[in-house]
Amino acid sequence: MSNKKNPVKALAFTLLLTYSLFAAAANLPDFTQLVERAAPAVVNISTTQTIKKQTSRIPQEIPEIFRHFFGELPEGLQQGPSQKHHQSLGSGFIISEDGYILTNNHVVENADEVIVRLSDRRELVAEIIGSDTSSDLALLKISAKGLPVVKIGNSDKLKVGEWVLAIGSPFGFDHSVTAGIVSAKGRSLPNETYVPFIQTDVAINPGNSGGPLFNLDGEVIGINSQIYTRSGGFMGLSFAIPMQVALEVADQLKSQGKVSRGWLGVAIQDVSRDLAESFGLEKPQGALVANVDPKGPGAKGGLLAGDIILQVNGQKIHTSTELPPAVGRIRPNEKGKFLIVRNGLRKTLHIAVGERPDAPQISGKKSDDATAPAVADKLGLTVEIMPAGLKERWFVDNGVQVTEVSPESAAAAAGIRRGDVLVSIAGKSIVSPSQFAKLVNALPTNQSVAARLVRRGNPLFVALKVND
Repeated sequence: MSNKKNPVKALAFTLLLTYSLFAAAANLPDFTQLVERAAPAVVNISTTQTIKKQTSRIPQEIPEIFRHFFGELPEGLQQGPSQKHHQSLGSGFIISEDGYILTNNHVVENADEVIVRLSDRRELVAEIIGSDTSSDLALLKISAKGLPVVKIGNSDKLKVGEWVLAIGSPFGFDHSVTAGIVSAKGRSLPNETYVPFIQTDVAINPGNSGGPLFNLDGEVIGINSQIYTRSGGFMGLSFAIPMQVALEVADQLKSQGKVSRGWLGVAIQDVSRDLAESFGLEKPQGALVANVDPKGPGAKGGLLAGDIILQVNGQKIHTSTELPPAVGRIRPNEKGKFLIVRNGLRKTLHIAVGERPDAPQISGKKSDDATAPAVADKLGLTVEIMPAGLKERWFVDNGVQVTEVSPESAAAAAGIRRGDVLVSIAGKSIVSPSQFAKLVNALPTNQSVAARLVRRGNPLFVALKVND
């Protein structure tokens, strides 16, 4: 019997549907009280900088990249005389009643003057206490007291799927509020080695940069920093610096004006499925050490090329991108506890990390080899001694250079290219072409083995499998 012929059933269905809609609405978060409490501590930041040539901060054609987001240039400043003033717009938030403010480094970088506009419309000149390009953070100070402050939360407790809210000044519109959810945690972005970003779908646009990201308790758990875009505007992917990272940076900037980070002096790469098999791991995990600076703290602490770092001070390392921030959080000269896998066995090393240099290098020493070329048929390779000067230029102690790679060979399948320098295979160092040929002939079939190579100065491991 249809509902048209049975008004009781029709009414019951309508009431049930209405109740469901009300129940769904009741489960949605109400941000009004959060905004009322938190918004007064959010500030607008503008900077003035003298530019000596005509340039635009935001290009007309914007490629598909991760980018920082500046506010739009005021009209008339995009073009003009060879020396002019340039303003960028960003956001920040007050973390202490006496005027300390956190924002992004790229908001205030190279600024001649920084102006902070408070929620009560006061405008104050800010001093840059310190800035850090590696984490894209800056600490500012204004001369004021009794200021409203944000409530600081713990970003480590943040969960994927949790509601979050951003307050900032997109395109100069002060105290604009947008909301969304946490899409992912621990994201690694290109050229951003030391920050495990929080990914959200909160609408972020130019001018939001440096503004706070709140959880539902009204606590700041992140600082909005970057977006992924093809057009230059918001496309559903925004990234925030975790507050625990920001606090560590802010403490160092306040106490010493700069940030010191731990450094191992190693080159690392991800562990693929085939590499995991070759190293005796049940699954791909950890950071594979591809090269070690012989004068660096990692070498002094006992790390070797081929080691796989699984944990740092109890923190699991799932991929290689997680290692730099984990090591960076250890203060220089302090010892860290490193769980590694070497030759299929787990081992713990206690390594005193060094201070990250401005341009860390992998160094090497000279050695000579004058052996004739050799062919490794099982892999489909032809190798010879390295050309003169290559050892010094690529910092390679030993190895042979690949001169030919047969199509559809095991070497080609592993990604080995002509010009690569093979340094070791199956854990054994390669010292000459003839010795390399003997090592290859002894390789087991249908089993992955790790080969270490250097490509244009960059060390990496590949997994080789010799088939029947």
